[in-house]
Amino acid sequence: MPNRRTALGTFAGVACLALTVSACGGETTGGSTERGTIGVAMPTRASERWLTDGKSVVEDLEGKGYKTRLVYGDDDPKAQVAQIEKLIAQGVDALIIAAIDNKSLNGALRKAAAADIPVISYDRLILGTKNVDYYVSFDNEQVGRLQARHIIEKLGLEDGKGPFTIELFAGSPDDNNTKFFYDGAMHLLQPYLDNKQLVVPSGETEMDQITTLRWDGPTAEKRMKRVLAESYGNERLDAVLSPYDGISIGVLNAVKADGYGAAGKPLPIVTGQDAELASVKSIIAGEQSQTVFKDLRQLAEMASNMADDILNGETPELNNRRSYKNGVKAVPAYLLQPISVDKKNYESVLAVSDLYTPEDLKQP
Repeated sequence: MPNRRTALGTFAGVACLALTVSACGGETTGGSTERGTIGVAMPTRASERWLTDGKSVVEDLEGKGYKTRLVYGDDDPKAQVAQIEKLIAQGVDALIIAAIDNKSLNGALRKAAAADIPVISYDRLILGTKNVDYYVSFDNEQVGRLQARHIIEKLGLEDGKGPFTIELFAGSPDDNNTKFFYDGAMHLLQPYLDNKQLVVPSGETEMDQITTLRWDGPTAEKRMKRVLAESYGNERLDAVLSPYDGISIGVLNAVKADGYGAAGKPLPIVTGQDAELASVKSIIAGEQSQTVFKDLRQLAEMASNMADDILNGETPELNNRRSYKNGVKAVPAYLLQPISVDKKNYESVLAVSDLYTPEDLKQP
């Protein structure tokens, strides 16, 4: 890596002598080739959040004068591997990767290391390889804690209320973040499960029972319908731990189809993550109860800053060097802080972030 970075830094310095002062100050836009090319691999176009991530990372990098190549794997791990290998063959200077399957990239990243291409793992930690340099994400255990805290407060568990029924959903089994979200939530919920204030009528509490491949909403909807049919004859569902808004919408579709939301059968508390527009509107309408807002533009900015620092021979800003172990090493990381959003604070949180306009949030 030092050879590529040193060469790039030298080239940038020589280029600055030949360019105007304003260009050397990073004001060039449009994907200039002077500062190099950065490959950006995102997992899917099926989710609003990943479209936002891709757009934001590209805009930040191009604002710094880099050329970018953005690819989407469309939830196909083999396709993503092929895309990354192509980016390596094209000679990109760095890679920013949000993995589809976090254990499938070892071979591709060996090729990146051989080509002296630094790798930033974006939001999803890449596992089982030494050839990942840095990780940028949110505090993922905190995401789970915020979801659990919302359930605890809404049900009055700290005041001794209960018992209540709850069902547990987790994210995709091939995404390392799934475990962090779940562990963070269960750290707070487990005492209430142990003392029977919370009860899981389905009995499905193990990870292999509750994960949702590719974070897919229809898959979650199908499982929720099955659980209701099998385990809720005379029971009423009070809460659902959902780790992601797409899963939350699937859960809500299932419970509404079972009569929840009608008179005498209120909707359960349903958590979420990512503050996707459909879920924010659902919160406003009194359906989904909560989501966790992660400002993806901040994440994109941090990733682009990391890449810029690496390619200029500087150490990126870090705030966690030991916690995120990928099975081979602890990957140095920068973690951003998420914010819990519900009907009480969605206006103030999202208005400050400027994520949506008032027109976006109007109900049809």
